[in-house]
Amino acid sequence: MSVNDLNQHPIILGYIQWNNFGKVLGMDFEILEAGVVEYQLEVKEMHLATTKASHGGVQAALMDAVLGVAALSEVCSEGKVVSTVSLNVNYLSPAFLGDIMHAKGKVIKRGKSLLFTQAEIFNQNGKCLATASATMNAYPLDKLPIV
Repeated sequence: MSVNDLNQHPIILGYIQWNNFGKVLGMDFEILEAGVVEYQLEVKEMHLATTKASHGGVQAALMDAVLGVAALSEVCSEGKVVSTVSLNVNYLSPAFLGDIMHAKGKVIKRGKSLLFTQAEIFNQNGKCLATASATMNAYPLDKLPIV
């Protein structure tokens, strides 16, 4: 499946439509290839935990998003969606007001239903702010709890 087809896939478009949390945080993504995704987020006042630094939850949310969409881009063509089973974030440096955080996530191994993923976040100066790994569970779209 081409990158354009992935970015326009109905499951990906549905994720964009329904992910209100990502909209609130101001996260944008691009699928580079199946299993590889980049996200971007500018640190704004609403993200701050101190007068200058973002809350660690912002980085954790960015990691969960980039790793989740990396996994989703790997399985959406099979009519599957994903959920996070585990997420481990290592905070290396703070993100400050005005920083542009760039996250890149990828699937490193895929099993029958579990996908193992890794990601890093860098600021606009190339400084690594955090690393993460996650395990994602893939399951059929019709099992998605839609209210």
